[in-house]
Amino acid sequence: MDNVIFKILSLVGGLALFLYGMDVMGDGLKKLAGGRMEMILAKLTSNPLKGFLLGFGVTAIIQSSSATTVMLVGFVNSGIMKLGQTISIIMGANVGTTVTSWLLSTSGIEGDAIWLKLLKPSSFTPILAVIGVAITMFSKSDKKKNIATILLGFAVLMFGMEAMSGAVSGLKNNDTFKEMLIMFENPFMGILMGTILTAVIQSSSASVGILQALATTGTIPFAMAIPIIMGQNIGTTITPILSAISGNRDSKRVAFACLLIKMLGVIIVAPVFYILHAFVNFAFMDSMIDPFWIAIIHTLFNILTTVVLIPFCGFIEKCSIKAVRGKKNQKEEEKNDAFSALDERFISIPSFAIDTSRHLVCDMALLAQRSFESAAELIENYDKSVAERVGKEETEVDRYEDKISSYLVKVSGQDLTAKDSREVTSLLHCVGDIERISDHAVNICEAAEEIKEKGIEFSSDAKHDIEVISAATREVLLLAVRALMENNLEIAKKVEPLEQVIDKLKRKIKNNHIKRLKEGNCTMEYGFVLSDLLTNFERVADHCSNIAVCLLEIAQGALDTHEYLSHVKEDGENEFFELYDQYKAKYTL
Repeated sequence: MDNVIFKILSLVGGLALFLYGMDVMGDGLKKLAGGRMEMILAKLTSNPLKGFLLGFGVTAIIQSSSATTVMLVGFVNSGIMKLGQTISIIMGANVGTTVTSWLLSTSGIEGDAIWLKLLKPSSFTPILAVIGVAITMFSKSDKKKNIATILLGFAVLMFGMEAMSGAVSGLKNNDTFKEMLIMFENPFMGILMGTILTAVIQSSSASVGILQALATTGTIPFAMAIPIIMGQNIGTTITPILSAISGNRDSKRVAFACLLIKMLGVIIVAPVFYILHAFVNFAFMDSMIDPFWIAIIHTLFNILTTVVLIPFCGFIEKCSIKAVRGKKNQKEEEKNDAFSALDERFISIPSFAIDTSRHLVCDMALLAQRSFESAAELIENYDKSVAERVGKEETEVDRYEDKISSYLVKVSGQDLTAKDSREVTSLLHCVGDIERISDHAVNICEAAEEIKEKGIEFSSDAKHDIEVISAATREVLLLAVRALMENNLEIAKKVEPLEQVIDKLKRKIKNNHIKRLKEGNCTMEYGFVLSDLLTNFERVADHCSNIAVCLLEIAQGALDTHEYLSHVKEDGENEFFELYDQYKAKYTL
């Protein structure tokens, strides 16, 4: 009895190591990919063959069809992809996930030859573990550390596999265990068992690994393994289904399509196989299966399913649409939600989540730029409807700030690389600066309204001064927004020199006003309005400088605004002073 308890504990411990190793290895692979896999998926065309190949490639790399389908749910939920594009990708992911079973099948290699022994995981995984630990301890490179994480994850996974195999090795001569296995030779029971097991651990790769560990005992016949493998393919759909529960209608359709593909595969393949078996009586069905053959059957099943179903991608899409219906106005509501791209599912893929956030930050910047330009035009020609629109746009910019900042804070809670961490910090700073630019646009609208209501008429000199600093501020904002959108460092370098010119313009315009005040050509009341305008122009330029400096700091691998500004102003870069002189000559009073 004691021996049985210890065997069970060893099995559970091996399974824990196996699952943890898979998770660690998957995280390392995602970080090494740096979000590129997800970005490629997001830009995919609707060509089914390309979709299949890409789904296969991405899943083979990140070692999880569940992760791929959850990404697809997120893409569709956020409007990045359409339902029809996901069908062939899901099929490719189904085949791609079989790569894991091939890696695990190496545990069943037997033979006395040295080269065969070297292929066994027990021979090479300790070496991988040592290499991984050494890189983790002595390397500072994020890329190398990600490679080390992959090696350690794979080593832990294989140690878990060995532990499970060792724990069940004694079952070979256990009569009770053999009798229990007989009932799973019934195809329906086998499919049900495979479905439940995979649904519980939410990984077909892990459940196939468990089956391969049991197969090393030599007690699992083909008749039992085949239906269980079919069931495992159905059970893995639980992950996208759970992920889609909180999503919109289209994301639920993706989950349904995933389930439908797996169900159709079993419905088509199982009857054909067992009908043929009834007539031909396959002799191998009573033979004991090994891990290698499990990998073959797992792969063949998914390839056959894909070959049969890929011509019917359109049919699967229509079935999914009919099965999951939504409200009549739901499509339009989802379409108009700009923030659906900030999907919670992407938070576990930080690089992609950050890239998605950057696109929305750019949209936010364009909105703030448009608001400022509209506000600046109101100084000369006030229009109440335009002022109201600027107010509404400011409210929308506030929404952008709230949504993006909250999302990035969640992303920052993940295990980020140094580069991703800097970029999150930079984007958070940029979001704050853009929101303040929008606020200053509203302030300018209020100043323009005061000019209109009080009938303030500036002198020709004052008007000229306002036009010059307004034009300079428009240009510095244009440069900052372009630099952000294009991630263009050359444009970003032009911002700070122009910001310095705007600071000087503000001081000179104030001095000009004081001079006119002394000469009796202006009043204190006019001066207050002018001061408000100048302050808002200067503050907008300051925020543009902050945005540009953030971009430059990211490129240099640091985040110290004061150090950068001190360098360009005090140490003296020829390029900086050349640009400063150009802008100084361009914007003269």
